[in-house]
Amino acid sequence: MEGVGGGDAGSAVAPLAKWRDELSRAFQYYLDRSTPNPVHRWLGTLAVVAVYVLRVFYVQGFYIVSYGLGIYILNLLIGFLSPKVDPELEALDGASLPTRGSDEFKPFIRRLPEFKFWYSITKAFCVAFLMTFFSVFDVPVFWPILLFYWVVLFTLTMKRQIMHMIKYKYVPFSIGKQRYTGKRPDAANSD
Repeated sequence: MEGVGGGDAGSAVAPLAKWRDELSRAFQYYLDRSTPNPVHRWLGTLAVVAVYVLRVFYVQGFYIVSYGLGIYILNLLIGFLSPKVDPELEALDGASLPTRGSDEFKPFIRRLPEFKFWYSITKAFCVAFLMTFFSVFDVPVFWPILLFYWVVLFTLTMKRQIMHMIKYKYVPFSIGKQRYTGKRPDAANSD
């Protein structure tokens, strides 16, 4: 008699857990397939951004949500542009960036890899888009003040990041595969 009531609840949970596992597996499959296609991933994210911007423009609200989204994206951008090991902290340990040609080469490794950067931004825009359907998040504010404050915050933060890049001589971007060539012959020797 005791097992009759408990079996009904257990049988209802099993299909739900199976469905959730299948959905999770399918999502991970498509996420894995998108990994080697950064252009397609970013184009998809631009489409999500366009939908969000159109929604905010159409509704004429949700400026606090947009401001919070902007701050979050700025935080992600700093992680994307920063090295995994901060040279300021590394200098305290005795190791430092190479300063001479004979020093060991250390490649630039990001604190936040590109895939996680893309995934976090896409998730953030999706969550912000869903938040625009709930009026509790539509706090009335004077949006030009928020925009001005965000621009000032962005400018100061990027200035500090660029100064850090200049001080420790690293560039977080690389375009294509580097090609190395041998020494070029002198013009006088080519005759």
